[in-house]
Amino acid sequence: MSRVLVTGCAGFIGFHVCRRLLASGHTVLGIDNLNPFYNEGLKDARLKILEKTSGFEFARGELADLAWVQELFTRQQFGPIIHLAAQAGVRYSLENPHLYVQSNLVAFVNLLESARAKKTPHFVYASSSSVYGANKKVPFSEKDNVDHPVSLYAATKKSNELMAHVYAHLYRIPLTGLRFFTVYGPWGRPDMALFKFCKSILEGTPIEVFNHGNMLRDFTYIDDIVEGVVRIMEIPPASATSDSSGESPAPSRIYNIGNNEPVELTRLIAILEEQLGKKAIQKLLPMQPGDVPTTYADIDELSRIAGYRPHTPVETGVGKFVEWYRQYYGV
Repeated sequence: MSRVLVTGCAGFIGFHVCRRLLASGHTVLGIDNLNPFYNEGLKDARLKILEKTSGFEFARGELADLAWVQELFTRQQFGPIIHLAAQAGVRYSLENPHLYVQSNLVAFVNLLESARAKKTPHFVYASSSSVYGANKKVPFSEKDNVDHPVSLYAATKKSNELMAHVYAHLYRIPLTGLRFFTVYGPWGRPDMALFKFCKSILEGTPIEVFNHGNMLRDFTYIDDIVEGVVRIMEIPPASATSDSSGESPAPSRIYNIGNNEPVELTRLIAILEEQLGKKAIQKLLPMQPGDVPTTYADIDELSRIAGYRPHTPVETGVGKFVEWYRQYYGV
């Protein structure tokens, strides 16, 4: 079992990945800057749970600070990297573009440079389904063109994929990008739809339903996401021959990681209403800038390489989220 560096360890996905790695016998060095993007006390609460677990060590720092990153890589020993830290949020990126450049671009190249010096055996990083942007063909395939992002957040994730390929090509660092599709579940982010809907329904306040509810999302339960992340960590991409099925010869690969079963937003709301035993007050709104009407993951490649298949129906996943929410907030 190896010691794994996990960035964004106090975030939603990072927290669950750390718990899974620790339960599997790995040790974990977790990094987070604990920024105030959402101030619900969730990051501190997640971190407290991790810090009580044997085999976990925490380092608080800013990945956009090159000197801090270099000092950490010099002082600490670890094998694979799972890079989940980023400034998230499509709509927030329209209001705070410079923050996304620092958190998602500067931080990423700092990690790549340090991984190059350390000869990291496998660097797994979070991309996003948002890179598919204005694409119309569904399900979204890794072979589709992704040159038309519709938000700065999406553009930073596409940039990460390009930067990763360059470092894999030049320095032979095995790099794998995972395009996450609408992750939800216990300990989720308060800015995500399911969390906001649950809170508003219980409080009796209106929920904002964009595009008048005509949205499809490939909602993917957190346990299924974690299973894919941990599986792919153990499978670093190898260099390929230049004539191999059109793939780059560099050890750089990108996979969709989703549920492969998009759900209508109206259906999600109905499931949530049933779980809560309370009807939602809906405020129907037009499509927001930077948003897309549909996400739908083709997961054949990740299934072929890592045996990945999601197992959690949305009804089950929403039920588990509601159970956690009621217990955590005492409602």
